[in-house]
Amino acid sequence: MLKKLAVGGTFDCLHAGHRQLLHTAFAYGERVVIGLTSDRMASGKGASSYRERLAELERFLEQEGYSGRAEIVELNDPYGTAVSDPELDGIVVTEETLERAREINRIRERRGLGKLEILVVPMVLAEDGMPVSSERIRKGMIDREGRVCASRWAH
Repeated sequence: MLKKLAVGGTFDCLHAGHRQLLHTAFAYGERVVIGLTSDRMASGKGASSYRERLAELERFLEQEGYSGRAEIVELNDPYGTAVSDPELDGIVVTEETLERAREINRIRERRGLGKLEILVVPMVLAEDGMPVSSERIRKGMIDREGRVCASRWAH
């Protein structure tokens, strides 16, 4: 078990992939810093507001019993406190964000901070074999569990 882990994202339409990422973070970290993308950083993604995403994330953490071990910080850049917090010892990412974690470790090394242990969580796939994503949910292609939505054009 690591003392303090970081995980970050937009966490829009909190879905099965987000839940797997968060469950992994809490399985391996005593404390988890969750970087939640700011409205400015999320602009152009079609995401709901920071306030709405924060409320949904807080509800999830409360339901799972994680609230006392979580700290949510607003992400105003791709790195957040991961490049400066000397207490962090791990980071949880998906294959999609693995290179960012490696970049964070390079920055930490230059700053004289210890490298973070990188835990990679596989992408959760929808019924159609494609990754579950907030964008696909917003487009009505899948639901938050990855079930393919019936086409509204079907007869």
